[in-house]
Amino acid sequence: MTHVVTEACIRCKYTDCVDVCPVDCFKEGPNFLTIDPEECIDCAVCIPECPVSAIYAEEDLPKDQIHMTAINAELALLPNWKTITKRKDPLPDAEEWKDKTGKLPELKR
Repeated sequence: MTHVVTEACIRCKYTDCVDVCPVDCFKEGPNFLTIDPEECIDCAVCIPECPVSAIYAEEDLPKDQIHMTAINAELALLPNWKTITKRKDPLPDAEEWKDKTGKLPELKR
């Protein structure tokens, strides 16, 4: 099992989770963070750090977010998605997007 970043992160990209990750399993894209399932050790320390509750253990994913397991794995393999190990500022319009749902069409690969 692994942990999964859900659609709630899209267009927000808060990076509080990155600071607590002991294995550097987060990858950064243009407007989303993903968890590399090959690197994640299921420690769960990232879950309470996310200000938009975007991270779940795979077995606890809401039914409407199950597709994000495959998306996290796919994005983690993209060469332009680099490991992120230090907190950065969220996207400039994160506050406007943090409570929106159905953000998958906004995902930039």
